[in-house]
Amino acid sequence: MNRALLRSMLLQRRFEERSAEAYALGKIGGFCHLYIGQEAISAGALSVLRPDDYVVTAYRDHGLALARGMTARAVMAELFGRRDGCAGGKGGSMHLFDSKLNFLGGHGIVGAHIPLAAGVAFAIKYRGGDQVCLCFFGEAAVNIGAFHEALNMAGLWKLPAVFIIENNRYGMGTAVSRAMANEDVTVRAATYNIPGESLDAQDVFAVRDAISRAVERARSNKTPTLLEMRTYRFMGHSMSDAVSGTYRTKAELEEEMRRDPIILLKTHMTGAGEIDDDAYAKLDDEIKAEVQDSWDFADASPEPELEELYANVVVE
Repeated sequence: MNRALLRSMLLQRRFEERSAEAYALGKIGGFCHLYIGQEAISAGALSVLRPDDYVVTAYRDHGLALARGMTARAVMAELFGRRDGCAGGKGGSMHLFDSKLNFLGGHGIVGAHIPLAAGVAFAIKYRGGDQVCLCFFGEAAVNIGAFHEALNMAGLWKLPAVFIIENNRYGMGTAVSRAMANEDVTVRAATYNIPGESLDAQDVFAVRDAISRAVERARSNKTPTLLEMRTYRFMGHSMSDAVSGTYRTKAELEEEMRRDPIILLKTHMTGAGEIDDDAYAKLDDEIKAEVQDSWDFADASPEPELEELYANVVVE
């Protein structure tokens, strides 16, 4: 399991690094929000799920898509706007989607997808299933009315959902980030009559443990949970945002990078005799080759036909 977690996190990191390069070269258009620094959340959380469980997330979705099992080829081709992308090249960076994996987006409007996750959880309960829906969002989404409405309904109706705040400290609206830093998430969760927990999300094992408990709670008695994953993004908010020098210092960034979740996991595995430097380098080389293959695949994939603009238009 630890090797699988490491592989997932490394794939996400190398993929995002190449995505940044592709964006700089103009191969990716529009917005592009990278997941570098937060990989323990996606790898740890999604490793707990069954294939028939559901995932709904916000626009920082590349890492989560890869952790859920979407191929690097399908994601990179989508970023390039090509026909072989997971959404046919029409969704782009913020709207990755794969119904076969029960990966239901990739949503660009802050907080708007949280009620959708509650709706998925309601459908599960209505049909008598035992699946769970995981919903990921940034800390700034807690300032959106839809967040409160969805959690109130989830608590009232006892829906099998796990709501996950990826608190990377500098969301859209840093006043909200500062407020979250001083808040006890268990108190907030109690206002919706659901359990809550805050944890160090640079530790992939802490993430797995918390998600395991929350998923079991949702699966066994349809109780939702609110989790605050305290993490740190090593890149800017998007590719148009400076890495440091505006609202955070270079010194702060360097200090936070000492707790890189990949290095923390590698150090643990090395100490346990599960991996050495040569094995790590070999794994890293394999993943770099996989990401290069996804780039080549995306480059060779054709653009969508012009008629695709009207593929989902309903004419009365």
